[in-house]
Amino acid sequence: MSQSSLFDDAPGAANPVLDVFFDGGARGNPGPAAIGAVVFDPATDPPRVVATVSQVIGETTNNVAEYRALIAGVEAAARLGARRVRVHGDSMLVVQQLRGKWKVKSEHLKPLLAEAKRALASFDAVEIEHVRREENIDADALVNAALDAAMDAQ
Repeated sequence: MSQSSLFDDAPGAANPVLDVFFDGGARGNPGPAAIGAVVFDPATDPPRVVATVSQVIGETTNNVAEYRALIAGVEAAARLGARRVRVHGDSMLVVQQLRGKWKVKSEHLKPLLAEAKRALASFDAVEIEHVRREENIDADALVNAALDAAMDAQ
């Protein structure tokens, strides 16, 4: 996984860049959980949504949901042919663990970190950025929509 800058190329370069915003949530910890991810094409003005993920993932913890949301968003970007991604999430834990700044103390998160790194390794360049919750409202809305729909179906 390369950490080179994505911003050196002109928009619309032959090596497409996509922005992935991810969020995961659980109502209770653990509790019913869902993931949300939004993939944007930053070459358009305004950036255009090119893929979304919104899905219930069963009962788990918030941190597991965050990792699964990241993986799903990155996989969506890969299916669209992106070679470079900018990943944005409001989970400091996931972002810092991916950057290698924080250790993974919870054994159940280690396989998810490994899976996330494998998914990101398929790209030519990756940037990972922590964003504030209010900058991640689209992904958060998808998490809540999935959870609300699942609860309404019960």
